[in-house]
Amino acid sequence: MDSFFPMLDDPKRLLLDLALQHSVEEVLRLIVERLSGAEPVALARIWLAEPTTDCSDCPALEHCQSQTECLHLVASGGRSIVSPEADWTKIDGDFRRMPVGLRKVGTIAATGIAIEEPEFSVPLPDWIARPDWVQSEGIQGFAGQPLIHRGKVLGVLAVFVRQPIATECMGWLRMIADHAAAAIATARAFAEIGSLREQLEQENEYLREELKGAGAFGEMIGQSPALEAVSRQIDLVAPTDAAVLILGESGTGKELVAREIHRRSQRADRPLIKVNCAAIPRELYESEFFGHAKGSFTGALRDRVGRFELAEGGTLFLDEVGEIPLELQAKLLRVLQEGELERVGEERTRHVNVRIIAATNRDLRAESEAARFRQDLYYRLSVFPVEVPALRRRKEDIPLLADHFLEISARRIGRPKSALTLAAVQRLQQYDWPGNVRELQHVMERAVITSTGSRLNIELPDKLRTVRAVATTEDGFVRTDAQIRQLEKDNITAALRAAGGKVSGTGGAAELLGLKPTTLTSRIKKLEIDASLIK
Repeated sequence: MDSFFPMLDDPKRLLLDLALQHSVEEVLRLIVERLSGAEPVALARIWLAEPTTDCSDCPALEHCQSQTECLHLVASGGRSIVSPEADWTKIDGDFRRMPVGLRKVGTIAATGIAIEEPEFSVPLPDWIARPDWVQSEGIQGFAGQPLIHRGKVLGVLAVFVRQPIATECMGWLRMIADHAAAAIATARAFAEIGSLREQLEQENEYLREELKGAGAFGEMIGQSPALEAVSRQIDLVAPTDAAVLILGESGTGKELVAREIHRRSQRADRPLIKVNCAAIPRELYESEFFGHAKGSFTGALRDRVGRFELAEGGTLFLDEVGEIPLELQAKLLRVLQEGELERVGEERTRHVNVRIIAATNRDLRAESEAARFRQDLYYRLSVFPVEVPALRRRKEDIPLLADHFLEISARRIGRPKSALTLAAVQRLQQYDWPGNVRELQHVMERAVITSTGSRLNIELPDKLRTVRAVATTEDGFVRTDAQIRQLEKDNITAALRAAGGKVSGTGGAAELLGLKPTTLTSRIKKLEIDASLIK
């Protein structure tokens, strides 16, 4: 029989082996290696239909006509009798891209109909792109089969043979193409399942981490007019997909507002993913936001899903958004505008559907005017700004918050809850809380730890409290907020000078003032204290 299949050992074996493959790469390699290993076969190739990406170096660019898909050469095998040293496994030659509808391979993909030339006529058919190659390599027959799965053309299998192809062999090729299409579809499904499983595991890991800090400020607790105004703003913007910029001092509960916006939105059944922009090393920003492909840089041992993809269909919360490096802001803006991204080290464009909520304790408008933050990104993020009031502007909420944190801390530590007396509440309300709700939470937790019996031992930073008391009562009149801020600025300046410019650590200005170093740093920036004082 004039057939190249006796040289294939057992074509049935190939069909069985295809069914065992769970990787597209393995399916392609198996088909090409088995077919090209048959003695009469000169060349076996597979093109798959894939989305059109960068066409700048495509050899068939003039024929593309803005198609959304084209055929990509993904597997090749064979051997030359003219140049035995030639490597026909390469997939980067002139036929690496083939627009759908162009030449015979493109026509097969466009129509879904096989093109079979069991034996070439003389002269050679017009569709042959390189007649000299066909003649020199002794090619006598061609079989082009569409790879069809559930009515969709996935690609094309093409085989060039150095002898006429028998009818029975054409039947086997059609059968191989059908099994190949099914194997490719199955392998892609396995890959998708693996990707979804990995994404789910990452989401679960992320959510477990978030749960450790979830409820840091409890629910939105309080009845003050300032908090009610924030709640009304949340009700207005939550049902929309508008970008929200949450403004407020450190520790006011900006993340809680973001969670409330997400909870009241139509995306509530999808994840809320948080990115602390201030905590990401500069060189890892792109990987953290957009993900990376395996091997794209040292340490990239596997593909990684970025935060944008983790938040697909949900909400991405960019905390401390003002800390994003200027050079990355343009890439972030592109994703926000177009909903497209590429993982680091990967050319494939991915589409994402994510709502953005950003938060900052910096004046982004001033930063953008000073060219330290992109103005176009600022306007993109601040479609609907929400300002979270400082705790000193909602002191009527302190009793509710303090009692809430007291109950949580007592339960966590395993001690009975002490009573919050009127005297304790009044003392808490007399303090200005530069660290806001976060500072109140820590004070109440410390009170539970240090208290004995039923007496609640509340410790406040006496030095800063003394400064406030002197500012308002020493000379018998009430000062304006601007005057108090100037006193605070002078006090911090004096502390820096006393500490020799040292901010944190033993003997640092933060210790002298009874503040956390991060809080002091934030206030230094906010009050525009001379940076030359810091060493």
